Amino acid sequence: MTLGEQGNYELPLSKSLSTRMRIKGHNSKDESNENQASDDESRSDSETESNDAESVETESDEYKIPFRIAMWDVGQCDPKRCTGRKLSRFNMIETLRLGTRFNGIILSPMGTKCVSPEDKELVEQHGLAVIDCSWAKLDETPFSKMRGNNPRLLPFFLASNNVNYGKPCQLSCAEALAATLLILGHRQEAEHLLSKFKWGQAFFELNQELIEIYSKCKTSAELIEAQRDYLEKCKSDNILNQDRVLDMPPSSSSSESDE
Repeated sequence: MTLGEQGNYELPLSKSLSTRMRIKGHNSKDESNENQASDDESRSDSETESNDAESVETESDEYKIPFRIAMWDVGQCDPKRCTGRKLSRFNMIETLRLGTRFNGIILSPMGTKCVSPEDKELVEQHGLAVIDCSWAKLDETPFSKMRGNNPRLLPFFLASNNVNYGKPCQLSCAEALAATLLILGHRQEAEHLLSKFKWGQAFFELNQELIEIYSKCKTSAELIEAQRDYLEKCKSDNILNQDRVLDMPPSSSSSESDE
């Protein structure tokens, strides 16, 4: 389970755009032109307001995830950086009260099993929830009040959020949800959630290899084995890279000095 404290976002305000025409002169012809310009301006404003209204309607009619996405917010994160609260402002996530029971999958450090494609049907029927708390305050988090029978852990992923960029496993709420959706085969839904964050696309880029590896797994056991193999490979590659540095031949200047 991964938790986060991410950036703030405000919906842009609609602005009415109109062209202001300046008419010079005082004769009747000028007055007629001025009246005509005023009528044109009024029509322009009306058309612009109509277009703005259509834009707002389009914003509210954007893609909706076809199953329940929820979170418990225990108020430990910076509200200006909390990714869960930002998703809430877009009506993309439901906030649960402490004591509420959730019958879907719950991303929680209290889990003992890794999330896997085996959980896909359960998520599609009952939803996916995350616990929005701080990594530094896990001991203070009332996990017993977040009730459900299906707690899950996430496998290895790298964070792309602007607080923990590049750090393993320290994902924000939005990243944790997206990572789970990717494992379940819901790529479109994962992209939709992270589209609200400037760093969202970087999550897919940082974890491209892992996403491909996990997509081939069907069970929790296979996912854990794939994670272990990947980490062993990373460790081995790191050792090999260190050996290459140590075994580098001496430069021409050092050879000459040795002679």
